[in-house]
Amino acid sequence: MATLGLVEYQDATPEVRAVYEDIMATRQTDYVNNFWKALAHDPLTLKRTWESIKQVMQPGALDALTKEMVYLAVSASNQCGYCIASHTAGARQAGMTDAQFAELMAVVGMANESNRLASGYQVEIDARFLPR
Repeated sequence: MATLGLVEYQDATPEVRAVYEDIMATRQTDYVNNFWKALAHDPLTLKRTWESIKQVMQPGALDALTKEMVYLAVSASNQCGYCIASHTAGARQAGMTDAQFAELMAVVGMANESNRLASGYQVEIDARFLPR
């Protein structure tokens, strides 16, 4: 259960309802997920976070599938179960296959392992990796 509970649409303030309505319109759904309902206890954080995610995840140089898979990879590294579930669903909706998921998790696992090794050994960065 969310620490402060969830704010359902019918119980939301007009300010929170406006964000919920934008979420539903943007995502073309009649559903607001629990992440937003939990954040609704702080309407300023809810609005700021929604606006930022909406901006970052909109079409750009990276396609929707790539953005969802990057978000999923970071969520897996940060061990956020909620975000893993949410962005796995988003990536699947954008076309991610089982094979892509498996390969993504292999890359995430390898990156985490090699990152820890490089950090533990305090490996000096090669000069050729640095901008010139």
